[in-house]
Amino acid sequence: MLKFILFPMLILVIIFSCRESSRTTIISILESQESIDGNPDYINSPFVAAGDRVYIVGHQDGSFPDLGWHVTGEMGGVWDHPVKLMDGYSLNLRDQNGLDWCLDAADSFTNFPVGNVHTFKNEVLTVRRYQFVPDGVEGAVIVYRIRNGDTKNRFVDLTFTGMIDLSPVWLWDSLGITDGMDGAFWNMEEQMVVAKDSLNNWFTVFGTDLPADYHYRSPCKADRRGLGLDVSLTTSFEIEAGSFRDVAYYIAGSATSLEAARHTFGNLKENTIQLLNAKVERYGKLSSVTSLASPDEDIDQMYRWIKFNTDWLVRDVPDQGRAMSAGIPDYPWWFGTDNGYILQGLLSAGMHEEALATIDLIMQLSREVNNENGRIMHEASTNGVVYNPGNLNTTPYFIYALWRAYEWTGDPAIPENYYEDVKKGIAWIEAQDKDKNGYPDGPGMMEIHGLHTEMIDVVAYLAKAYQAAANFAMVNGDQSLMEEYQSKSEILIEKINTEWWVEEFNSYADFRATKKQAMALIDAAIVRADTINKPWSVEELNQTREDVRQLRSEELRGYVVHHNWVVNTPMEMGLAEPAKAKIALETAKKYRNRFGMFVTGIDRNEEQEKAEKWKSFSYVGAVMTLPTGVQAIAEAKYGNPDETLNYLEMLGNSFSYALPGSMYEVSPDFGMIAQGWNIYAVAVPIVNHFFGVYPNAFDKRIYISPDFPSAWEDASIEDIMIGDNYLDISFSKSGDVISYTVSQDRSDWEITFEIREEGKLILNDEPVQIEQTEGIYTLNLSGEKNVITILL
Repeated sequence: MLKFILFPMLILVIIFSCRESSRTTIISILESQESIDGNPDYINSPFVAAGDRVYIVGHQDGSFPDLGWHVTGEMGGVWDHPVKLMDGYSLNLRDQNGLDWCLDAADSFTNFPVGNVHTFKNEVLTVRRYQFVPDGVEGAVIVYRIRNGDTKNRFVDLTFTGMIDLSPVWLWDSLGITDGMDGAFWNMEEQMVVAKDSLNNWFTVFGTDLPADYHYRSPCKADRRGLGLDVSLTTSFEIEAGSFRDVAYYIAGSATSLEAARHTFGNLKENTIQLLNAKVERYGKLSSVTSLASPDEDIDQMYRWIKFNTDWLVRDVPDQGRAMSAGIPDYPWWFGTDNGYILQGLLSAGMHEEALATIDLIMQLSREVNNENGRIMHEASTNGVVYNPGNLNTTPYFIYALWRAYEWTGDPAIPENYYEDVKKGIAWIEAQDKDKNGYPDGPGMMEIHGLHTEMIDVVAYLAKAYQAAANFAMVNGDQSLMEEYQSKSEILIEKINTEWWVEEFNSYADFRATKKQAMALIDAAIVRADTINKPWSVEELNQTREDVRQLRSEELRGYVVHHNWVVNTPMEMGLAEPAKAKIALETAKKYRNRFGMFVTGIDRNEEQEKAEKWKSFSYVGAVMTLPTGVQAIAEAKYGNPDETLNYLEMLGNSFSYALPGSMYEVSPDFGMIAQGWNIYAVAVPIVNHFFGVYPNAFDKRIYISPDFPSAWEDASIEDIMIGDNYLDISFSKSGDVISYTVSQDRSDWEITFEIREEGKLILNDEPVQIEQTEGIYTLNLSGEKNVITILL
């Protein structure tokens, strides 16, 4: 028999429980995984449990408060993009002794790569709430283990409440979507709640295979936004003294049909163990590919878990595609800008399928919104609506990332499918050069009001885009265009090192502008610095203002005003002259704290060691992982591995600071709780620079030029994915003997190996007589395994 009730709210489907042996197995599988315990000081901050279709965001204490600002208060809960299924869920426990306990104030939180657990305790009972989200499935599984520590049996009533809130993702209004009232009915035969939005085919399902009472009472009532509807299921049983009972709940949903949600519900109930085992197995492979072992276990753990929480950000959305999102909870959609960085980390870490899928979707969205003019879009919601068609830095940097993807994967579809986009993208960015001086005019990475003149990051990334475009032209047999792009790159690099270098600040310029433009930006910067109480910045800026005021010429010139992190992009890209790079890298050290680089240097705290909890959402005064990663890479590009390791350790100071196993967007504890570009910040310095891997998969060649920090006397990395080849590199130093072992699966690939250390060379037990060139020995290796020994 079916009962249907309409409510001016939302809809949802959840499912209850499986056989006790299966529930126990779910817990035992999760408990067998690597785990990291949460910081008790951050028990009231967010967590995430994610699959590629669905994810859950709540607080580590087990509650589900309204979160986020993109859609105010609606970025948490259970999401099945492009719709939200629930604001969250709660459990109330009552017993014969008058206990009335809402499980929304956990004592501890623990994260696994594939799920998490909250632990609640009172005088005699311990309850642990486990949850995981399967891959490729529009649903989630929640299991409670209730342990009775009393000497007497306990009769308990459990009330699980689904906080239904079927609602659309950001920018829904652009598609003419209206969020309707939600209704719910109880399917007694299938023992599940079914909910539907009255105006849209959005569904949620939940239920149990235990006898349950269905009702609309919510003993753990929470204030929340939206058109939400609370639906509860109560079940009763006895827990013997000293024993425990497990109860499982299942949440399923669909943005298209009830049948799809019901199918998912059934799949979750019947195949929970298989789904969890499949996820565990996949994460095992993710851990083993490009697997790092260094002398620093903290670095190894951060590197490994960054791969895990990067995977949490994969969004696979029907009718749109599959790609890396930027961050959770407020940026769970797709960015061309962010993915320029993310792609390089994915490639270095062996996540090639996700990189190629991401490229496909970003290019598809860009072509659609920009009429195939080559411009790469900046930001798009998971409903396909593009919010920003692209900043000036987005297009050149993505072109550069495209070439990196071809180097790593050797996938012929990249030059075949995207060469025309590359040429059009170069033409588009050149067309933004309003005064025809070689520098495009407009906003780059820095989102500072009025900062839209000529930007250093745009210019540095354009120089590398020219190189990438020249390489694509070469692959496509376009000799004249290759030479044109290469010439433009060389000219631009020379100009970066002359017209963009500001001697009095020992830095590359933030921007180039006229005197009038610069004065306006300086005045705004003084107001900013004064507002956030940075007297040293105000003093410096006032002096800069006076110096600019005395300039006689209105001609464009470079200015250092904000000390934005982008002044370091010439080093990130390896474009800076070595002497200037040395000076600029030293200057950059003034604008960091123990967590890394300030986004805007004039925001630097005088108490640089102090970490503060943030009161409101703002990037003013922020230290961020991307600028810190850029600086790590910049130092590595100029032969400073010890400084690179120092920046990685700064990133490590934020790792697990607030969310165990993750690193916030803004260090150490603000913004997104998992951020996509973190894999660029961590994987690229280690794989590309410490181990020195520079692939040419399309040509079956690998260049290796290791440069390890002095603190590392042994390190290895296994199963580096390069095309269809896998590479292992190990390094050890003992006294006056240095040894490298290089192994590969494909014996027909050629390896060029560079050695910085000076000494007697032995290759595969045979002495080698070669001369150094500019302080480097170069060996050409072949076959599956080579052992190189240097006697210092």
